[in-house]
Amino acid sequence: MGCAGFTCSKNSLCALNILYVMVSLLMIGIAAWGKCFGLVSSFQVVGGIIGVGVFLFFVALVGLIGAMKHHQVLLFFYMIILFLVFVVQFSVSSACLAINEEQQNHLLEVGWNNSLSTQRDVEKSLNCCGFSHMDVNGSCAAPCFHYSTCTTCAAKIQEHAGEVLRFVGGIGLFFSFTEILGVWLTYRYRNQKDPRANPSAFL
Repeated sequence: MGCAGFTCSKNSLCALNILYVMVSLLMIGIAAWGKCFGLVSSFQVVGGIIGVGVFLFFVALVGLIGAMKHHQVLLFFYMIILFLVFVVQFSVSSACLAINEEQQNHLLEVGWNNSLSTQRDVEKSLNCCGFSHMDVNGSCAAPCFHYSTCTTCAAKIQEHAGEVLRFVGGIGLFFSFTEILGVWLTYRYRNQKDPRANPSAFL
């Protein structure tokens, strides 16, 4: 039973961390692909996604090495980091699902005003100009600007923003539960004695 429980915990923890490695590489790859093909010109957005991907990759790597070697110190730090990530992600996911339309519009406008490169990306992809009003004497990346047929971006963004927030909140909530599962597995595995080790060794 001890050997079977130890092996089961080890395999489950390894599988979970392999999943995190795949997710992190996918995030890095999508961000780099979007930047290379000009889908996203904002360095802050790309850098943020890549940064989160790299962080997740290293956390997963620590968990994977700790699980493979049954390394007490690595498993302890992995458990603490994963719990902190769970708290942050659960809070953000809950906020995404609970945000009302007025707060959503305010956040969208703040985000719009803070980044010119994001404005250009949105105008180009949604074929609109300006957030709540269009400046005919200004510049705009949208094709419709040349024909003076543009509408403002606020309405178009708001059509998709609610769905995106619900999607992001749902995905974040799902992954936050896998993280608390990872914390529990790590705690359980860390306190099990390796059946292959010296029985008199201190764990």
